[in-house]
Parts: sequence; structure tokens; C-alpha cells
Amino acid sequence: MACELCNRAKGVQTAEEFGYPDVQRQAKAPLKDAAAVNTTRWALYQRLSATGLPMEVGTGGRTKWNRTQRGLPKAHWLDAACVGASTPPLLRTREVHPWQITATGHGNRQLCGTDRYGFPIRHRTRHKRFCSFQTGDLVRAVVTQGKKAGVYWGRVLVRATGSFDIRTSAGRQTGINARYCRALHRNDGYTYRAGASAQQRELEAPTAPVGAPTNEGAPDSSPA
Repeated sequence: MACELCNRAKGVQTAEEFGYPDVQRQAKAPLKDAAAVNTTRWALYQRLSATGLPMEVGTGGRTKWNRTQRGLPKAHWLDAACVGASTPPLLRTREVHPWQITATGHGNRQLCGTDRYGFPIRHRTRHKRFCSFQTGDLVRAVVTQGKKAGVYWGRVLVRATGSFDIRTSAGRQTGINARYCRALHRNDGYTYRAGASAQQRELEAPTAPVGAPTNEGAPDSSPA
């Protein structure tokens, strides 16, 4: 996309002739990735159709139309509820808070920590668990004495010394002894948090189109 002035100045010239050879090279790049996705999805559709089970497919345009007609804001989980022709006329979503899951992994296998230039600055032990805790565990720490006294909860960063750090919503708390910590959820490679409801999304989104049905008082027909 180009602004009106640049588009007029460019005229019939190619991007390379206009002084942007990098853009021209991108235009000539093969679309093998997109072709692979399209081939795979249609092969999957044919395999599923052969089973004889009830199935429904939809398009991005149909999903957007369904969402717009129901006056819902743009969100991935709301799009998932508006896929296909079987979308109910009204969706009760105002009190629904989606559960957002982010893959964080289980750390890495690098035993030698390096600086930004690649020089070794520290050694990592092969052991990941100390005092029954592992980095990434969700913990609650009740510190009863000392200058760190207070209640903290968040993801823990463990050390062999037993002096842990906890990443809380207020920032990183350092020097929390392991004896004050209690595990709430063991690290499984994911983080979990409650997302914004549809009502909160509506406050941030443009006004719904005139005449669109509202979700107020609608029966609960959210998909399982």
C-alpha cells in the first residue's frame, strides 16, 4: 500500500524502478507456504467428509459477517464462536472471560550462560529442581519476618542457595527464601490468565452498527 502522492509519483514503474528493489524481490517470492496450507486444509476436509460425520466449514468473510451482525467486538475467541452458518442468532458473551494460554516452554539445555558477545559468564547446573521447586512454578510466598515481610505470588526463579526470585504483577521480588513458598501450580510449559470479556472489548471497540441485535438478555448459547 502507498499513499496517494507516492502512488501518483510511482505511476507505472515497478517497485525496483521506483527505488525499492527489496520490495520487488518480495513480490517475486514463491507462495509455496500458502499453497501448502491450502492443499493441506482441502485434503483434511476431504478426509473428514469421507467419514460421514456431521461437519461444517466456513470462511473468514462469513465469520466476520456473523460477528458484525451480532454487534460483537473483534477478538479471536469471539470469531471462534461465529464460524459457519450454524452460529446462533444471539450469543450471550458479556459475562464470559476467555482463558488465555501462552506457551512458555521448559527452559533450555544451555549449560554455559554467555553475555551479548558470546563470552561465557556463568555456568548452569544440570539440576532444575531445588527445594522441591522449579523455575516457572506458580507459588505463593508468605514472608513473616525481615524487610521482605509480606505476601507474594507469581512465577518463581529458583537457585541452588534456596534464595528465590518471584515475578509478581508488581515487579520482580528478590531474595525470597524457599521455606516461605508454597506451590500453587507446577510449571507445565504454559502460562494462564483470564482475558477481557466481550463487554470490556466493546468499551475499546468502535460502536456496533445500527440495527444490530444486542446480546442483552439473550439465552446462553455459547459453544462448549
